[in-house]
Parts: sequence; C-alpha cells; structure tokens
Amino acid sequence: DGNYAIKPGNHLYITGTHRDLSRFCLDIGVITNRIKNVIIVGGGNIWRGKTASEMGMERSSADYMGMLATVMNALALQNALEGCGVQTRTQTSIHMNQIAEPYIRRRAIRHLEKGRIVIFGGGTGNPYFSTDTTAALRAAEINADAILMAKNGVDGVYNDDPRKNVNATKYDELSYLEVLNKGLQVMDSTAASLCMDNNIELLVFNMNESGNIKKAVAGEKIGTIVKGR
Repeated sequence: DGNYAIKPGNHLYITGTHRDLSRFCLDIGVITNRIKNVIIVGGGNIWRGKTASEMGMERSSADYMGMLATVMNALALQNALEGCGVQTRTQTSIHMNQIAEPYIRRRAIRHLEKGRIVIFGGGTGNPYFSTDTTAALRAAEINADAILMAKNGVDGVYNDDPRKNVNATKYDELSYLEVLNKGLQVMDSTAASLCMDNNIELLVFNMNESGNIKKAVAGEKIGTIVKGR
C-alpha cells in the first residue's frame, strides 16, 4: 500500500554508505525476507576520482583508484552484514578473485533467488562513470523495481542546497526530465537517463534516520520520488 510500496519478492536496489554500519545492517536485515535486494557502495569517504582529476591527476588513473575504494567499502559492508546474520555475496566489475566474485549477471540473480544480498563494488569497471551510473546500469540489468538512494543527512531533493539556503524547497515527486532540465543534483545525467529509459523509480531519502529503509519499502511518505518523463 501507499505511494511507494515494494511488493514482496521484488528486487530493490539500495545505493549509499553509512558511518554506523551496525545500524544500517540491522535496517537491511529487517527487509531481507520481504524483498530481494542489491547494494552498491561508493568510495568517496576514501577517494574521489573526480576531485583528484581536478587537482591534476590523470583522470583514468584517478577513477580506477576510486573503484578500488568502493571495493574496500563493499568488503566492510559485507563483513558487517554477515555479523548481523545476513547472507551476502560481493561481486566486483574488476576481477579480484581472491576477495570477491567477478560480476556475472546471471550469478547475481541466482544469489538473489537464494535469498542472499548482493553487494556490487568496483563501479562499472570503466573510468568516467560514477557510482550513480553503476547503480542505474546494474538495476536495469537485474530488472530491479526501484532504486533507494540513501543520502548522508539529506532527506530528499531540494531546489537548492538546504544546508546553505534555509529557504530551499523540497520536492515530494519529480520526473527524470525535470531533474535533467532543472539541473538538480540528484544523480548525474547519464544515470538519470538510464533510469528514465528503463522505467526505474528512484527514492532519495535520509539514511541517517533508523528505520527509513523499512518505511520506504512499506510505502510511507519519506524523501523524494523520481519517476517517469
């Protein structure tokens, strides 16, 4: 029920990281038996390829270092989830056979069918693509019904930065064309176009509030929904 309910058994794609891994893992564990979920993690807490590039580093090398940072976060999240009793598998787009499976679409879907959470690290495996684009691409590949974009301290999409402008207005719902035309900093344009073309809904919400993932799955009105054209 509600504006954003996920039906039992459907695929959910969660993107984001959390400083308090234990609390985040407990939230994930609550919904594991209800839906199939996949998680993609970024690496910005360790390394940002774009920032390094702007400082003069060769872009491809900077981006590959960022991909390695996402793998480190993926392994940390896997360890935390398994500590909460949740079965997981980590897959990377760059082959690292000693520490994780290579990304294989059919294998990832099979893990989901067995009730495991799949964590994707390594981005797309290519420079110049963000983890936003990775999320959109993998969500399309596994036929995910929605992407939950967990933000650090931001409870939705605004017309301006709410941390700098107290008069910033929050959107309850947007179309992908509005996101692109208004230049809203939800996700990069490549990711937004992929989601729009594949009819993947996006929910942007605050990951720092315990229970928000469960609320989103249950259809409670939190954050900002992006869908359609």
